[in-house]
Amino acid sequence: MRRWLSILQARLRWVLTKVMIGGVKIYQYTLSPLLGPRCRFWPSCSSYTIEAIQVHGPLTGGWMAAKRIVKCHPGNPGGMDPVPGGRSEQLCREDEDLPSPCCRDHHSR
Repeated sequence: MRRWLSILQARLRWVLTKVMIGGVKIYQYTLSPLLGPRCRFWPSCSSYTIEAIQVHGPLTGGWMAAKRIVKCHPGNPGGMDPVPGGRSEQLCREDEDLPSPCCRDHHSR
């Protein structure tokens, strides 16, 4: 019984991941080009969402994406905000031109 539940859980996670990422990709290819660049962060909110879901799963990644999207407004200066544990964080750390705390600041928020 536990094995069956584990398989069901893994499949549900896979389906949710594909559906959520598919929705973001539809946005990226349809609405985003019409709206133009609006995101105040790097990576963009849609790229952040995809990476967060891939790295942390649909529930945690979806929650992280929702918090990020709420922060993306004219009153926020934006800047570097990589996905913790993701490729964007690795890229941020590898860039020697950036000040060292660039990737650590978002963990304390």
